Amino acid sequence: MLKIKTQDYSIVFNADGFESINEILNTNNYSKIFVIVDQITHEVCLNTFLTQIQTNTTIEIIEIEAGEQHKTIETCLGVWNALSELNADRRSIILNLGGGVVTDLGGFIACTYQRGIDFINIPTTLLAMVDASVGGKNGVDLGHLKNQVGIIKTPLLVHINTTFLETLSPKELRSGLAEMLKHGLIHSTTHWDKLTRLKDFTTSDFEALIFESVSIKKDIVEKDPYEKKERKTLNFGHTLGHAIESYFLTSKDKTRILHGDCVAIGMILACFISHKLLNFDLDDCNFIKGYLKQLYGEVSFTTKDINAIIELLKYDKKNEHGNINFVLLEAIAQPKINCLVDNQIIFEAFDYYKN
Repeated sequence: MLKIKTQDYSIVFNADGFESINEILNTNNYSKIFVIVDQITHEVCLNTFLTQIQTNTTIEIIEIEAGEQHKTIETCLGVWNALSELNADRRSIILNLGGGVVTDLGGFIACTYQRGIDFINIPTTLLAMVDASVGGKNGVDLGHLKNQVGIIKTPLLVHINTTFLETLSPKELRSGLAEMLKHGLIHSTTHWDKLTRLKDFTTSDFEALIFESVSIKKDIVEKDPYEKKERKTLNFGHTLGHAIESYFLTSKDKTRILHGDCVAIGMILACFISHKLLNFDLDDCNFIKGYLKQLYGEVSFTTKDINAIIELLKYDKKNEHGNINFVLLEAIAQPKINCLVDNQIIFEAFDYYKN
């Protein structure tokens, strides 16, 4: 059985995951099973999933609208009401079948409905498999501010089924790859080198690398589950990346950029800032910029855009005592947390990104 064992739960891969889900469902005498999906996973993943579930317990499907813009308390209210109307009780269980929005929001709903019911996550995107699957972060956005409301609580199980990757577009696969590349940059030169040598993005390429990437995040989270020290390194590229994502999500004249694409931009910016402040090797910095821009393309930023993005930094969750804290690199796999950065250097970083 291909499995990663954490302190609180297991992450089980492919067919073995269905066996583990069925074991949980059939030994816990649940009153009802609720499956939360969005419109996309309802259409392309649900039937495949349900054919593998073996239980006599009633299964109810709750569908939410797809997209980060629906990761809100308003969506939670709709699901909480649906659970109540369908007679969910404290002996019910929620199965979250979807990407990071479904697993983050579904986990938050499970943690708060009747003060907490059991839940299992079945991530269906590469991004959710390598990021949202580990660490027990559940929550919702507050307007345009990402993940401002939430709770850390682990699921009973995470089932990673790489066959779901076949439902994704190349751009969705690239979005998830950004988090894997981040794991290499903050933790493992070997993982970074393997990923940058990939010739294409097939499911077979990803299976071993997903296992490795999830293992890296698991090791970091177990050292620091409540993000006081080591776990902060997982925010590399996310301080500016989240601000860029929020800005493009809410600006009427902008087109939304996928999370991983924003993180890729954030990592380029963070590498340049690392060069300026921590003497991060310029050749490594240039290689990272060239590789990521080749993979993700280039986004245009005006001075107005950059000022608005910098303004959003004050809402970053890593901030303490009014300080905006960056994760930077002294070298690949040598991160440094709680770094303070002047706005002028951030502008220089955007100039470096553009040129």
